[in-house]
Amino acid sequence: MSSSNNRGGGAADQAVAMDRMYRFTRHVYDLTRAYYLLGRDRLLEKVATGPGSATLEVGCGTARNLIRLAKRPEAGALFGLDASHEMLETAAASIERSGVDRGQRQPIVLRQGLAEQLDARRMFGRDAPFDTIYFSYCLSMVPTWPGAIEAALANLKPGGEMLIVDFWDQKDLPAWFAAGLKRWLSLFHVHYRPEVHEALTALGASGRAAVTFESVANRYAYIATVRKQ
Repeated sequence: MSSSNNRGGGAADQAVAMDRMYRFTRHVYDLTRAYYLLGRDRLLEKVATGPGSATLEVGCGTARNLIRLAKRPEAGALFGLDASHEMLETAAASIERSGVDRGQRQPIVLRQGLAEQLDARRMFGRDAPFDTIYFSYCLSMVPTWPGAIEAALANLKPGGEMLIVDFWDQKDLPAWFAAGLKRWLSLFHVHYRPEVHEALTALGASGRAAVTFESVANRYAYIATVRKQ
C-alpha cells in the first residue's frame, strides 16, 4: 500500500514507513483482518479470469486475495504490487506454502512500488494493459489516492474493470458502533475518504468510465465497479 506523490526520496521514505508499519503485524495480518475487512471475497467474485486474462491487485499485502484467485481452474495471469518490502516477503512465502505456483499454473508475479507510479511495462514487463485492477482496503491508507486511481485507469484496457472495496460511512449502523470503529481505525492511519467516493462519482459523470456502488453490511464498506470506456 502506498502513499507518496513524488519520486526519489519520497517514494523511498514511504516504502520505509510501510515496512516499519508491517514489520511485525504482517505475521498475523490475515488472522486479524478477517474480522473487519468485510466484502473482500464479494469483490473477488467480480473479478473475471480466464486463460488469457491479466489481473493486478494494488496493495496486495500478504497475497491472500491473489492466492484465492489462483485456485480457480482458469485464473489467468496474476500480479501483485505493494509498497512494503516486508509485506512482499510474507506474500512470497504465503504463495510458496499454498502451492498455487506449482504444476501448470502461471506464477503470481509480485513487484514493489507505489500505487500512483504503476506502469505495466516498467514494473511487470507487459506490453498489454490489465483486464482487471483492484484495490482491497488500500485507498483508505493512500493520501495520494487520486494518482493511484489515475494510474490504474491508464494501465487498464478499454472495457476493463477497476474494482474497489473499502470502508464506507457506516450511516446505516448504530452511531456508537460507527464512532468506535472510526476511532479504532484512526490508530492505524485508516479512515473513510468521502472524497474518493466523490471522485469516482465524478469519473462516472465524465464519461471516462461507468461507475456503480454497492453496500457491504449496511454501509460498513462499499464495493465500486469502474468499467473503463
